[in-house]
Amino acid sequence: MAAGSRCLLFLLLLGVLGAPALGDPGPLEDVVIDRYYIPKICLREAQMGDFIRYHYNGTFKDGKKFDSSYDRGATVAGVVGVGRLITGMDRGLQGMCVNERRHLIVPPHLGYGSIGVAGLIPPDATLYFDVVMLDIWNKNDKLQITTLSKPERCNRTVENSDFVRYHYNGTLLDGTPFDSSYSKGSTYDTYVGTGWLIKGMDQGLLGMCAGEKRSIIIPPFLAYGEKGYGTVIPPQASLVFSVLLVDFHNPKDGVFLEHLEVPESCKRRAVTGDFVRYHYNGTLMDGTLFDSSYSRNQTYNTYIGKGYIIPGMDQGLQGVCMGEQRRVVIPPHLAYGENGAGDKIPGSAVLIFDVHVIDFHNPADPVEIETVFRPEGCNVTTRNRDFVRYHYNCSLLDGTRLFSSHDYEKPQEVTLGTNKVIEGLNSGLLNMCAGERRVLIVPPHLGHGESGARGVPGSAVLRFEVELISMEEGVPEGYLFIWHGEPPASLYEQMDLNKDGGIPADEFSTFIKTQVAEGKGRLMPSSDPEKVIADMFRNQDRNQDGKITPDELKLKSDEDQEKIHEEL
Repeated sequence: MAAGSRCLLFLLLLGVLGAPALGDPGPLEDVVIDRYYIPKICLREAQMGDFIRYHYNGTFKDGKKFDSSYDRGATVAGVVGVGRLITGMDRGLQGMCVNERRHLIVPPHLGYGSIGVAGLIPPDATLYFDVVMLDIWNKNDKLQITTLSKPERCNRTVENSDFVRYHYNGTLLDGTPFDSSYSKGSTYDTYVGTGWLIKGMDQGLLGMCAGEKRSIIIPPFLAYGEKGYGTVIPPQASLVFSVLLVDFHNPKDGVFLEHLEVPESCKRRAVTGDFVRYHYNGTLMDGTLFDSSYSRNQTYNTYIGKGYIIPGMDQGLQGVCMGEQRRVVIPPHLAYGENGAGDKIPGSAVLIFDVHVIDFHNPADPVEIETVFRPEGCNVTTRNRDFVRYHYNCSLLDGTRLFSSHDYEKPQEVTLGTNKVIEGLNSGLLNMCAGERRVLIVPPHLGHGESGARGVPGSAVLRFEVELISMEEGVPEGYLFIWHGEPPASLYEQMDLNKDGGIPADEFSTFIKTQVAEGKGRLMPSSDPEKVIADMFRNQDRNQDGKITPDELKLKSDEDQEKIHEEL
């Protein structure tokens, strides 16, 4: 065989496919083409000058195989319509779609003519090819990007130097899969525009929104080119990527805040050192929920600005109002970084927190008092030890109703300064006039503290609406009765009404009630005066024999040497 013929055969073997014999069609003037499979979708047909990849089997009329790309385990790649293939193959491949299959019958004058190829193809041989088209591209091709779906909200798109996390399925143009992040169970994470990706993917990811899906078709010269990649991507292969962008950020990003709902009245904003109670839903950028305080039916409670929470949340809660709803978007370097957290927060994940601030306070906060109504001519106000009756409504700062005295038949009653109510409420009831109405904001350290109480969450700031109904002047601590003047000189004789030398409980009670009725003294205010008198009697009946003797009766001033007030 001549050297030229060997070269011609070499070109054929690089560029043709064969098929079983189709019978003798008789003398042929041109290539016979049988398009026996045409895909439903044909985005492109091979044109003169296109670069193509295909598989083929080549046979003679009797079915004897003379060549096959399948036997060599590699597709054939070349340019169609420019004379690099035998003329019949050049003509037969034009107009093919990717995944189309054709039977070609090439007459001798469009094949190897009267010379043939010594030892392989006899002179004047009609050639039969079975061809499947796998890839078509052109040096003038550009990246093909198709948006499959896109979120309604897209505040930002991918730019060069951003770090992206995405899922993908990678196939050849004929649909043959070569790689998938889904099969690995993790996203592909990398920087864009820094040369870490093939050029086509670097370009194809630009402008994407988090949650967007794209189909990206990359020609070989923007992918792995003439070398291909391993055994899965052939040389000169176009690549198709179906991409879902999970999230992205830039290393220079800070916390992004979106104010979803801010109360009209915001008297105070949270600062470093405040203790905040808030509800939240935590999601990844694709909407995957990784945590929620609502699911636990309990707020998250913490100090801000002190490093107790991730830096991004420490920053994101600064300046919040009570009742505000805020979205906090935190890049990974201000969250859990490259390592992530547990099995729900992947490495390098952007976190989104939808936060509802219930309340906050500072450990140094006093009770906040707002006077809603104060009667004119208010000269007498409450002090510790006074006995008061008041109505109240108690709620959390988010409006959650806790307790109300209106649920009962009568107002609440208490002696101020006796530790019978929380410290903040006691403070808020001081210096009030009868008929006055106030709103009290009580921080937890003056309320029910970190532990809370029945129906009251731990560390909750409480809101009281109080109305003072009435007040009675109290007595000093430790006293049950005080004289308005000097006590009688012969106190025992006056108290011993039947002059029998002993004072039983009924005589004692009658005497004390008479002193109160005549304005000579007053009992400690109480909703049960009889109990107060009974306590006084029990204190004086030192041997508990049911009567008071002259030796037992003593003024309190004689016992504790206090001369300010005197009591039996």
